Amino acid sequence: MIAMSNWSMSTGTERDPPCNPLFLCVLSNTDTCRIPNISAAGATTDLNFYTPAGDAEIVVYGSPRSVPALPMKVDGAPTPAVMTRAALQLTDMPYLFVNAGLRIVPDVPVIDLGAAPGRDIRYGNAVSHADVIYGRAVHIGLQLGKLSDSIIIGESIPGGTTTALGVLTALGYDYGVSSSWKANPLKIKREVVRKGIDASMLTVDEARDDPMHAIASVGDPMMPAVAGLVYGITSSLDCSIILAGGTQMIAVFAILKHLGMDTDRISIATTKYVYQDRSFDFDAAIRDLGCCVHVVDPGFADSRMDGLRKYEDGEVKEGVGAGGAMYVAGMLGVTQKEMLDAVEAVYEELMGGNRLGKPR
Repeated sequence: MIAMSNWSMSTGTERDPPCNPLFLCVLSNTDTCRIPNISAAGATTDLNFYTPAGDAEIVVYGSPRSVPALPMKVDGAPTPAVMTRAALQLTDMPYLFVNAGLRIVPDVPVIDLGAAPGRDIRYGNAVSHADVIYGRAVHIGLQLGKLSDSIIIGESIPGGTTTALGVLTALGYDYGVSSSWKANPLKIKREVVRKGIDASMLTVDEARDDPMHAIASVGDPMMPAVAGLVYGITSSLDCSIILAGGTQMIAVFAILKHLGMDTDRISIATTKYVYQDRSFDFDAAIRDLGCCVHVVDPGFADSRMDGLRKYEDGEVKEGVGAGGAMYVAGMLGVTQKEMLDAVEAVYEELMGGNRLGKPR
């Protein structure tokens, strides 16, 4: 049972507030997002490739610079990048972006792992050189772990819940997954995953013995990047890790478990919108994997902005490390009202007077 604390909830004991937290966001692409009706993480399916770049630019500058459209559906809820930007502004938390297989590189400084974008998982050969991506990320993590006592790792990868379903299924877990759509196209996702597993001829035993093989078959390049970062960071005895995201980070946590990593200092933070999504059995994942989960309520039910209230209806839900960034902001003393006001200000700035951003 998740216990309430301030405006977040946790399955485990709350840690002391970090002294010098660091926020990372891993940016990736997968061709899986081009499958019709799979992802709502972009203005259109054709523009999904631009979403990670647009998200990073919004976090840094407050608006996109190098993408042709906002990374959000017309008339839809805003990108979760508005929450991440607000949390980072309120806390003055330092941040870095990691390029783990982008087709469109943002106009912001990034750590480049030299990864190729992920391919369509239906064909069972999704990620090139997953082990190389992992190894490079380990080296970065080893250095970052010396800089902070708490590192928050988020992601932006359209189609990521489908690749998460692919790896979770390959590992033998049947939790379902969440979705950026209000109505989760879970039937389509399961069919895509079935084709990928059939094409790769992957068995559960093989996947559990070699999680990198599961990633290479039906995953995405964000996964080995985050797993490698975690391994490197945890080499520092004083650094804890918060995986900031929903079902994608549950998949990463499962990978870490099957890689044999010690996960005692690793937790997951997400928004209540993912935790309340009944198409994903979060409680079963918590029970089976033994992960500590923090759930944040940003208070959008009381927002004066139509777009933010759409999160309450099940749109978008999470992304760009929003849940983790807000959770740490709460640990550092930011109130729910302060967070809501800051998110509304970022959203208004982003929309620039567009009717979607105007108050009711």
